[in-house]
Amino acid sequence: QEIKMGTTTFSGPIKSGTIKETTGTIVGSNMQNTGFVAMSQTAAIDQTATTTTTDIIIPANSQLISIDVTVTTAWSGGATTLGLGGVGAATTLTAAGAIQGNAVGIVSASPGTDATRTAKWLNTGTGDHRLIVTTANTGNGVGAVTVVYAQSNNVT
Repeated sequence: QEIKMGTTTFSGPIKSGTIKETTGTIVGSNMQNTGFVAMSQTAAIDQTATTTTTDIIIPANSQLISIDVTVTTAWSGGATTLGLGGVGAATTLTAAGAIQGNAVGIVSASPGTDATRTAKWLNTGTGDHRLIVTTANTGNGVGAVTVVYAQSNNVT
């Protein structure tokens, strides 16, 4: 018999810690120690099209902590790279072709040294953002993309 674990949905953001507000100067007694809970979303991706619109929706004002691409079948064809962005803005999270999909394994994405992309990772800005994956050509690549973020952390 298969046992399934239930899930609970909160509107968030979720903070955790034992001291909500600072009322003094003693660590562990009266100084705030709450922090945002890290959230994650994962979507299956493949190289059957040059643009894949995922079902990953990042809430407004979130801080991106990490994005990993798990490649289970290597990207193929003339280019074996992919990039991440948002609907209507394909290079908002990585440069085009910044992620190597040419081998099976887990590849970490980053904004690189671009100031605009780095700012987007720190705070995704107003409005929710739907993640897209772009590749230079179609091919046999298969995998998943996982985004870890702090919802509505609102870092400025």
